[in-house]
Amino acid sequence: MKRFLTLSGKFGALLACVSLLTVSISAQSSLRKALDFDNDGRADYTVIRPSNNVWHTLRTTEGYSGTQFGISNDDVPTPGDYDGDGRGDIAVWRDSNGVWYRFNSSNNAFVAIQFGISGDEAVARDYDGDGKTDVAVVRRSNGSMFWYILNSSNGSFSATQFGVATDYTAPGDYDGDLKFDLAVQRPGASPTSNATFFILNSSNGGLSAGPFGLTNDMVVPGDYDGDGKTDIAVVREGTTPSSNLYWFILRSSDGQFVAYQFGITGSDLNAQADYDGDGKTDVAVWRDTNGTFYVLRSTDGGLAAVQWGTPSDFPIASYDTH
Repeated sequence: MKRFLTLSGKFGALLACVSLLTVSISAQSSLRKALDFDNDGRADYTVIRPSNNVWHTLRTTEGYSGTQFGISNDDVPTPGDYDGDGRGDIAVWRDSNGVWYRFNSSNNAFVAIQFGISGDEAVARDYDGDGKTDVAVVRRSNGSMFWYILNSSNGSFSATQFGVATDYTAPGDYDGDLKFDLAVQRPGASPTSNATFFILNSSNGGLSAGPFGLTNDMVVPGDYDGDGKTDIAVVREGTTPSSNLYWFILRSSDGQFVAYQFGITGSDLNAQADYDGDGKTDVAVWRDTNGTFYVLRSTDGGLAAVQWGTPSDFPIASYDTH
């Protein structure tokens, strides 16, 4: 499976198999539900193992589960709550044939949907606000970016040109209307130039734009302040292996800028999610060298370290980093 996250450099070409309240009344809950396989309001620690394509999940209330699903070096992990039962569904998108494969957690049914073509980027989120993850891809063509979405609410298809081919996708519910907005991070002229975020607000169709971060920063969307809106956030790698990672977050609740030094360049993959169930995204990484999740809990600022996985696994939470 393609590991679009980096161990050194944005979108490093690492290949592997297969990528508040307890219930938040906002589209932000879908970010948690994509990784909440036991429906307890907390993201579960989950990795996929390249050697056998098994998803290993440590569920906080139901214990261990292991499911073999996907094909090496072809599938991209696309977890989400596609059936709307509040649990994450194991899902992948196959680049070679443009087919989405998943297991519905509600009834264990296997579902296959052809949507997209080889070379597209999977961006499944809840764009129509019905509480279910929508199948969606981004296509870069003739210098432009096209978003193709299959709405789960009524089966309708939408196509929107938004962004240019060199942009990075950054979908999120930035306006808090329960629907994910189309959004991109546009790189500057050089790796150290300022990047710009462009957001097409689903609530009113308006365009929001503003500089934030640098070209090589990775986009790590999440609701870090728990206000029901996606916060613009990036992670910056250090200049040398083993140097620190830096998280920069612009809180939507008060417009304040916050920064964290958390993680190590060259060994950590971003794994942000709501692991403590307070409705806020936790700053988190998964360390490839020892197979351990490190989580900065938003509830109390404490550090949680959970050994789960082995070196060369891939943390499923990294699917939401771009």
